[in-house]
Amino acid sequence: MLKMKNISKVFRTEVVETHALREFNLHVQEGDFVSVTGPSGSGKTTFLNIAGLLETYSSGRYLLDGKDVSNLNDTARSKLRNEKIGFIFQSFNLIPDLNLFDNVDVPLRYRGFNKTERKERIEHSLALVGLSNRMKHLPAQLSGGQQQRVAIARALAGEPRFLLADEPTGNLDSKMAFSVMELLQEINSKGTTIVMVTHDPELAQQAKRNIYVRDGKVSELTDNSGSSEYQEVVNG
Repeated sequence: MLKMKNISKVFRTEVVETHALREFNLHVQEGDFVSVTGPSGSGKTTFLNIAGLLETYSSGRYLLDGKDVSNLNDTARSKLRNEKIGFIFQSFNLIPDLNLFDNVDVPLRYRGFNKTERKERIEHSLALVGLSNRMKHLPAQLSGGQQQRVAIARALAGEPRFLLADEPTGNLDSKMAFSVMELLQEINSKGTTIVMVTHDPELAQQAKRNIYVRDGKVSELTDNSGSSEYQEVVNG
């Protein structure tokens, strides 16, 4: 499903060369729920951006749903990203002057779905996150947890194979964070593959697997059933 082999990412300026990822190896199976933890600056966000086709990489090989993305141009990357991947961000990224229905509608319009199909997808995804009765509300009329649920609905409306979440509970209190995490687990139980970056070790333990990133490498894999594997080069 998502397979990275010896991925490296180097940022270069005239005087500085920064290695964000170094021979990064990871294999995420279909239906998996993987949490990604590690210290600030370890490469977590760079990994997520590459996984989501938002950034290119310097070397290595990346297969997304069996397709090698190495030589895709921007148009092909954008098409694959829109068809396969849903994103959830810490800051929600909702459009403040659009109601919930229209916020979920925006990426569907970009995909070119007709009006009837968009309406069905929007209503279904908002129902999944428990916000059917708030469709005409503006984001500012919702709690932080509800806004994050809208962001999840927006991602789900496109029926992605992968859901990439960057600190999805980072702006929420513990009660709301638990509620959002329960929702993600429910979504995963229905077959959506989820990769989640989080700083919260308790939330990480609720995923099926946890990877710990340090110095741009996967340094630990834990399956959260008690089995742990420490390694610098992982099953690519």
